[in-house]
Amino acid sequence: MSQHHQPSTLAELGRTWIEVWNARDLERVLTLYADDVVMTSDRIPAMGFDESGTVRGKDVLRAYWGKALGLLPNLHFSLIELFVSPDSVAVLYENERGKRICEYLRVNAAGKIVQGSANHLPH
Repeated sequence: MSQHHQPSTLAELGRTWIEVWNARDLERVLTLYADDVVMTSDRIPAMGFDESGTVRGKDVLRAYWGKALGLLPNLHFSLIELFVSPDSVAVLYENERGKRICEYLRVNAAGKIVQGSANHLPH
């Protein structure tokens, strides 16, 4: 059972998420996530990880993102908007290639991300 988080706390998490990605500090990114995190993205099978598009656990997530960062030397996210619910933040941003992405981040009672979904435009 997740508890309600303050909108300001969730918005801050979203801003921090953008900042740590832009710092290219994978270990700092991972500190925002719970050990049992589940992450879903169409990039996961494209990068040679699980065909389902979902990876489970921080260790697999580290391997996936480590590979991705190695291929994206110019990675940079520009925040467009943040949306909050009692247990999640959705981060709408633009990447270094001008693509808009909405990242859904659900948090547990401790405020760590337990579920992440990268949502891309369908074209």
